[in-house]
Amino acid sequence: MAGRIARRDIDEIRSRIDISEVIGQYVTLKSAGIGSLKGLCPFHDERSPSFHVRPQLGYYHCFGCGEGGDVFTFLQKMDHVTFTEAVEQLADRLGYELHYEDGGPDLQARGRRARILEANEAARSWFAQQLNSSEAKVARAELLRRDFDSHAAHEFHMGYAPKGWNGLRDHLQQRGFTNDELIAAGLVSQGQRGIYDRFRGRLMWPIIDLTGRTIGFGARRLYDDDQGPKYLNTPETDVYHKAKVLYGLDLAKRAIAKKRQVVVVEGYTDVMACHLAGVDTAVATCGTAFGPGHIEVIRRVLADDASKPAEVIFTFDPDEAGQKAALRAFAEEQRFVAQTYVAIAPDGLDPSDLRMSRGDQAVRSMITAKTPLFEFAMRQVIKRFDLNTVEGQVQALQQAAPIVTSLRNRALQPGYARVLAGLVGADPDEALRAVRAAERDRSRRSTASPEAPAVSAQQVGSGFVRAGDAEQRSDAVVAPAPAVPVHRADLPMGSQHARREVQLAEALLQVPELCPPDLRSRVEQLPVNEPRLRQLLEVLFSVPNYAEQKNRVETVGERVAPELQSLVGELAMIQLPVSTGAEAAAYAREVLTRYLLDRLDQRIRELLGRLSRGAAVAPPDQVRNVQRMLVDLEQERRDLQESIA
Repeated sequence: MAGRIARRDIDEIRSRIDISEVIGQYVTLKSAGIGSLKGLCPFHDERSPSFHVRPQLGYYHCFGCGEGGDVFTFLQKMDHVTFTEAVEQLADRLGYELHYEDGGPDLQARGRRARILEANEAARSWFAQQLNSSEAKVARAELLRRDFDSHAAHEFHMGYAPKGWNGLRDHLQQRGFTNDELIAAGLVSQGQRGIYDRFRGRLMWPIIDLTGRTIGFGARRLYDDDQGPKYLNTPETDVYHKAKVLYGLDLAKRAIAKKRQVVVVEGYTDVMACHLAGVDTAVATCGTAFGPGHIEVIRRVLADDASKPAEVIFTFDPDEAGQKAALRAFAEEQRFVAQTYVAIAPDGLDPSDLRMSRGDQAVRSMITAKTPLFEFAMRQVIKRFDLNTVEGQVQALQQAAPIVTSLRNRALQPGYARVLAGLVGADPDEALRAVRAAERDRSRRSTASPEAPAVSAQQVGSGFVRAGDAEQRSDAVVAPAPAVPVHRADLPMGSQHARREVQLAEALLQVPELCPPDLRSRVEQLPVNEPRLRQLLEVLFSVPNYAEQKNRVETVGERVAPELQSLVGELAMIQLPVSTGAEAAAYAREVLTRYLLDRLDQRIRELLGRLSRGAAVAPPDQVRNVQRMLVDLEQERRDLQESIA
C-alpha cells in the first residue's frame, strides 16, 4: 500500500508551482484585473468567460458552474487522476523529490518507470520522423487507402518503424538509454545474437495515457514477408498494462466527461475514423478483450454515478468473434451505473470501413442508432435456436429469460418479457412466467447480495475535497450527505453594513497582506453579524499567519462546512474594484476602516441609548464612565475617519 505524501511536500509543491501555467495548458487565460486571469470554463459549456484564476492565491473558481480549488484539484478533474497522482505529476515537473509517510512507493521502481516513459517519448518522436522517409511510402499509402491524410497522422502522432533490425536501438543508445532500459520499455527484444528492434516495417500508433505520457505502441504489419501478427503491441511493462489501457483516451477524455458518453470500438483505425467523423468520445482496447480493468478506467473518466445520465456504447464486428465480444461485455455490464448500448452498422462494417464507404455522417448515424446492450445480448441468445419448433421456442425462452432478470430497473422487466415473447414467437404470459422462474432461480443460487456498481460512498463539497483523497487531506471536512451550497448572491446585501461585511471577507481572503496589521488585528476581535461569514472568517483567522499563506483559500475551504465551500471560492475570486497594487492596498485599508467605523458607530449608539435611558437613576460614577467611553470612542472614530479622508 502506497504511503501518504508528506504534507510539507504538498505545501511546498503548491507554493512553487504557478497554477496559471498549469491551467494555461488547458484554458486560454486573459487578464481580468489585478492578480486575476479568466477564460472559458473547461468543466461546462459557456460563451462568456466565467472561469477565474488567481495565481497569487494558487486558486481557481468558475462563477458559472461553481467548480473551484487548487492546482491539484484542477489536475484531478481534467486528467482524471487521483490526488496522489496529481501531486506526483507536479513533483516530476518541478524535479522535486517527494517523501512518503507510513511506507511509500519503491523509489528505484519509480525511477525505472520514469526512464521507460522517457524512452517511449524518444521512440515516438523518432517513429514520427521516419513516417516522412522514402521507405515509409508504403505506410503513407496505407493511411491514404484508409482515408487518413497527413493531418490525421499528425493528430494521432502516428509513425513508421523501418524494416531494419537496429534503427531504433541505435538511436536510443545514442540518446543515453541502456539495453536493460530498452528491454524494460518493450522497445527491443533479446535474441541469441543480442537485442534488436521489436517493431520493424510497421505503421505505428503511440498509446498515450490520461496525463499525456507515451506508455506503449501498437503496430500494424505492412509487408507480405512479415511473418508476425497483423497487429503487434508493446508487451507488459512497468507502465503498460493492456488490461487497463484504452487507445485514444487521451484525446477523448474531455469529451467523455462533458458529454457523459464513451464509445468503445475495436481498433486503432476505428478510433481515428470516429474522431474524424465527429464522434470524439471513441476509445479502443489494445490487443485484449474488454474487461474489468477497462471499466475501472472508463468509470473514473465518465464519473459514472447516479447523479447524471451517462451512456457506454460498444461497437462490434458482426462476425462470430464480434458477437462473443458483445456477450463478454454484457457479462460485465452490471459494473456500470451508466446505460450500456451496442451500435452496429447495417452492412456489418466497422467504423473505419463505414467512413471510407459512406462518409462521416454514416459513422455518426451508426452511433445514434444504438440498441440497449441487454436487448442485443438477448437477440444473440435467441438466434441460436430453431424458433420454428416448440422445443426451440422453449429453449430460447429459458436461455434469454435470465437476461431480462438482469435489468437494474425491475419495473422494465414485464415490458421486456413481452419483447422477448415477440422475438421468440411465444405467448406473452409464457414469457413472463419464464422470466419470473429465472428470477426465483437466481435468488436461490445467490448466496450474497448482488454486487452493485461501485459508486462513491461519500458526498463531498464543491472542489476542495474529493472522494478518495481523504488519505491525503486528513484535516478536510467530508459531508455524509450532499449539502445545499451557499453562494455570494445568497448573502444579505440590503444594508450598507451587510455589504461591508461581504467586502471585508473578500479583502481578507484575497489581499490580507495589503491590509495594515493593526487594522487586521482590530477586525479579528470583532465577529461579523452574518453567521455564515462569521464562520468563514473564524476559520480564516485560525490559520497561523494567514496573511502570508499562499494556500489560505484552499485551507479555509477544507475546514469550513461543506455548504460554505462554494462561498469561499466566490469571495476569493470575485474581482475587486481596483486595477493596480497601490489601489488594492488603499481599497483594503478603506474596507477595514469603514467596517471598524460601522462597529464604532454601532457601539456609540448603544452607549448613547444606555445613557439616555438611565441617566436619571444611574449612579454618577457609572454615568461618568459611560461619558468617558463615549469621548474615547468619538476620538477613535475621528482618527479612523481622518485616515481615509
